Amino acid sequence: MQVLERLAQKRSRTVLGLMTGTSADGIDTVLAEIEGCGESTEFRLLAFRTCEIPDKLRDDLFRLFLPDALVEDLCRLNFALGEALAAAALAVIEEAGMKPEEVDLVGSHGQTVRHLPGGQPPSTLQIGEPAVIAQRTGITTIADFRPADMAAGGEGAPLVPLVDHMLFASEEGKGRIMLNIGGIANVTVLPAGAGPNEVLAFDLGPGNVLMDGAVVYLTGGRERFDRDGARAASGRADEESVARLMEHEFIQRQPPKSTGREEFGTEYLTELFNHLELTGDDMLATLAGFTVTAIADGIQRYAMTDTSVSEVWVSGGGVHNQHLMNLLASSLPVAVAPVDALGVPADAKEALSFAVLANEALMGGTGNLPSATGAQHPVVLGKIVVGSRSEGE
Repeated sequence: MQVLERLAQKRSRTVLGLMTGTSADGIDTVLAEIEGCGESTEFRLLAFRTCEIPDKLRDDLFRLFLPDALVEDLCRLNFALGEALAAAALAVIEEAGMKPEEVDLVGSHGQTVRHLPGGQPPSTLQIGEPAVIAQRTGITTIADFRPADMAAGGEGAPLVPLVDHMLFASEEGKGRIMLNIGGIANVTVLPAGAGPNEVLAFDLGPGNVLMDGAVVYLTGGRERFDRDGARAASGRADEESVARLMEHEFIQRQPPKSTGREEFGTEYLTELFNHLELTGDDMLATLAGFTVTAIADGIQRYAMTDTSVSEVWVSGGGVHNQHLMNLLASSLPVAVAPVDALGVPADAKEALSFAVLANEALMGGTGNLPSATGAQHPVVLGKIVVGSRSEGE
């Protein structure tokens, strides 16, 4: 198609990345100039903002996470979220002092409503209709990145590791761990001098999902998260409960592995409130303790076998939970710091990753790492919807 050939021939492309995570607490929106592709990829961050998801839309999305969600609601919200994603894209373009015609490509992760890598057959579903984004913005949009990996025998996650290797592998002979604490915590291990096929990545377990859910429950919905981890810091973690929670099958499973709300969502949290004899801040302290213990255990068992690893760089919403970060720093034997020091805001890294993956798809580059997802072979990720500005070319 002529429009795709024209975009691929450009020396650099302006790409917009959109990300809504497991917490569905906002739309992270990144605008970046991307030059090259594959291992030669270079980027320059042009703008970043997090756009709020309207309360009603967010509440409706959370009902989709429940087992009795209606197909009619799924259909409607796929388009409603597409409208919200398009609005977020236009907002960051305006903030950057640019026009939509100056943006070449959108990469949208969408909102995961089901992720079932252990199902028969394995499956996953992200919504946020890319055709709506492409029509409202006029920009060619690439979305739905996970199914191609699953069709090739992978878990469809994690998908950020290839980008981690492309953008953050150290040139100083240091091994790095890139830790993202979103709703779910995941990790990419970048041994010193390692090639893409030597990168290890996997989900660790809950990130913010249990703590955020507990705050919503304890406050009757008045609050959505524990600001700075202050409530958890004032409580007392029950170590026996943390030890029992660490027996969870997913925590004990060896990589490659991925998870989501299906294992650590509302049903699981309800079970914890019913069975753990804890209340208020003690419950939050215990959930924070479980979250950090699961992260540290997974990193030490599977990610620190390479002796070159000497630093952990953290991204995602968990960076803003100071209690969580303090616990993490005291639980790991290496330096722990927000990824901001590497030139990317912690909240922007995932959205930037899907901008890069969209660029790879445009250029015909594979976007998965079989060593991370368990796929049988590398595949090109994403489905392309040509923007309304280019229709008819």
